[in-house]
Amino acid sequence: MADLKYYDVILKPVITENSMSAIEEKKYTFLVHPDANKIQIKEAVEKMFDGTKVESVNTMNYNGKPKRRGMIYGKTVAKKKAIVKLAADSKDIEIFQGM
Repeated sequence: MADLKYYDVILKPVITENSMSAIEEKKYTFLVHPDANKIQIKEAVEKMFDGTKVESVNTMNYNGKPKRRGMIYGKTVAKKKAIVKLAADSKDIEIFQGM
């Protein structure tokens, strides 16, 4: 497994209708590196966003979908998604504000 730094763990936020409605409960959704574990994700969120305190992390692995173009078979890239719940006294994450 590669040595992941905290800035390599979180790839991008997930902006969907379902994830936006979960912000009211202080739950934020991110696409993360497939090799990252829950402890690394927690540390990355707390270091990247000042004033945040993570209460729990839930992760989901998505395998690549099979695709075909002519006679060539392949798969799309596998992804990992993390739902991060912040503590009640934690500061909100600003990148989700105003969406």
